[in-house]
Amino acid sequence: MKKSALYTTTGDAGTTSLVGGQRVSKASARLESYGTVDELNSHVGLIVASAELPTDERQFLLRVQSKLFNLGAYLATESKPEAPATLYGLNDDDVAAIEQRIDALDEACPRVHAFVLPTGTALAAHVHIARTVARRAERCIVALAAEAPVEPLALRYINRLSDYLFILARFVNIDAQCDEIFWQKD
Repeated sequence: MKKSALYTTTGDAGTTSLVGGQRVSKASARLESYGTVDELNSHVGLIVASAELPTDERQFLLRVQSKLFNLGAYLATESKPEAPATLYGLNDDDVAAIEQRIDALDEACPRVHAFVLPTGTALAAHVHIARTVARRAERCIVALAAEAPVEPLALRYINRLSDYLFILARFVNIDAQCDEIFWQKD
């Protein structure tokens, strides 16, 4: 019987290979950062799969998914002060594109003066989950940056993406005429 290429058994002892072949612990900050970006990308895929998502946001999020793959590949590449990894396929224009989407969606939503609970439609709840995973990815990248060089653009992109996901969740609820629920302190 032919052995499948889907498994190698090389990670059975808790290590994996980075881009370039270096073996590292699966508990490393680098693995945590690109693994969390991969998890975020999967949540974005769930959002994209929703029939309720407006077409322009679907197209935008499909581009975001490719950018997240670029970011994951960058984070999966060992980076040292003397040989920093290069972040391909992600640039300042990508951050600006997110900011433009934020501005457009924010314009379509009423102002809020309280914390919005992460609920509403099923789609909005999925978007909120993606937002919190984006925030975790950001924390993981910050932890990695304490150990190794990290391109500041990586943090700006993921930070702005979480902001976009917040306003997208609000927009989805408002578009569906679903009342937002605000945090009640008491």
